Amino acid sequence: MMLKTILWFGAATALIISAPLSAHEAAKPDDAQIAHVAYTAGQIDVDAGKQALARSHNPAVRSFAEAMVRDHAAVNDKALALVARLGVTPQANATSSALSAQAAQKHAELAGLDGAAFDRAYVANEVAYHRTVNDALRDLLIPSATNGELKALLETGLTLFSEHQAHAEHLAASLK
Repeated sequence: MMLKTILWFGAATALIISAPLSAHEAAKPDDAQIAHVAYTAGQIDVDAGKQALARSHNPAVRSFAEAMVRDHAAVNDKALALVARLGVTPQANATSSALSAQAAQKHAELAGLDGAAFDRAYVANEVAYHRTVNDALRDLLIPSATNGELKALLETGLTLFSEHQAHAEHLAASLK
């Protein structure tokens, strides 16, 4: 059941991230839309980390959640400073809205779990979420960004979030 949920979430998130482009394959997101998607994705992981900190008693899971909150909040702070300096207003879009809706659903699902079941589901979700976000950064957001500073911030985020994915995968293996 949990594997089915993880696979569904990963596939759904991948579809959500790519859906706006499949309708208009020639249209790529602009920098304002990219900034909103990136910020939204980061905030989703901050919120998920806070949920894990409130629910988990496992020291390894709590340590991971603390790192997610710290790292994603720091990247989001840098993103906000960058868009303010550039005078760009992040633009809400179908992708960021769909990500938020999916995250709310996942948050509610995780809220119904306790103990080891919560820990496994939270970490499995982190693996799937980081994989999907990293793929979107690498394949869509970074190539579509036109501003060099935004592109550099996204590349830095991809490096950090790839480390998060590896950490989540290692943690998931230890929780089986």
